[in-house]
Amino acid sequence: MKKQEQENVAPRPISKSDVAAYFGKPESGFRDRLFVIIFEAETRAGRWFDFSLIAAILLSVVVVMLDSVSEINYRYGGILNALEWFFTVAFTIEYIARLWCVKHPLRYARSFFGIVDLLAILPTYAAFFIPELHALVDLRLLRLLRMFRLLKLTAYVEEYSVLGSAIMASRRKILIFLSVVAIVVILNGTLLYVIEGGPSSPFSSIPTSVYFAITAVTTVGFGDITPQTDLGRAITSITMLVGWSILAVPTGIITSEMTAQRFAVKPPNTRTCPVCLATGLEENARFCGNCGAKLPLFARD
Repeated sequence: MKKQEQENVAPRPISKSDVAAYFGKPESGFRDRLFVIIFEAETRAGRWFDFSLIAAILLSVVVVMLDSVSEINYRYGGILNALEWFFTVAFTIEYIARLWCVKHPLRYARSFFGIVDLLAILPTYAAFFIPELHALVDLRLLRLLRMFRLLKLTAYVEEYSVLGSAIMASRRKILIFLSVVAIVVILNGTLLYVIEGGPSSPFSSIPTSVYFAITAVTTVGFGDITPQTDLGRAITSITMLVGWSILAVPTGIITSEMTAQRFAVKPPNTRTCPVCLATGLEENARFCGNCGAKLPLFARD
């Protein structure tokens, strides 16, 4: 019973309160102040940094999207290119600052968010320094990797961690649900192949029929394949109704798990002791409850 309970517990995602212990927080000086601004969110400067970085990420993604429109690129290509280089330089400075203000920069560079930060800036430099060769794939496709900047948002929104924990905790239920749906569409596709299949029929094989069953269950209905017999249409109609009834199942599973976690887990506190690196300290505490060191007071309003 104890082993089963441990297996059902979702792994706790790495939060901001963990970065001080894992990446190493400097004891004092400008690096310590920079660490607090970049990695913690309990100070006014830290909040402004997070909000500014989120705005820069969203604006850079908008620039990439506008650059892909030929008419806009033709008229404002120079401005968009200048904005792209501005964001690239800004994100490069941010990446270097993150590496510089931690004791273990290699740990951050090899972490998930460190790799995402690198992928957000590397394509622009690669497309600039490596000449485009006609014999190779157009290197401008590397610029699409700039969309990885969207993943940088997950470091600044706690709800991402809550959603990830809920999905991990519900993975077995979701897997069972998907297996039932897979069985339904395979049986449905096989039945349609028996009824509709023929030399000149679009239901030429069981995999093709299963593909149609999937589009019917999901109520997409591309229209590239349609049943011709009355019995096939009746089965397809029932399949669509079944699809409507099961669409809400995974949503209900994840929602119930998120509700349970909301009442079971308190939001993490990112305040960290600069001496022993203990995390989760009280916001109004003046001394560390672990080592007794005096805590610095920062403006919080």
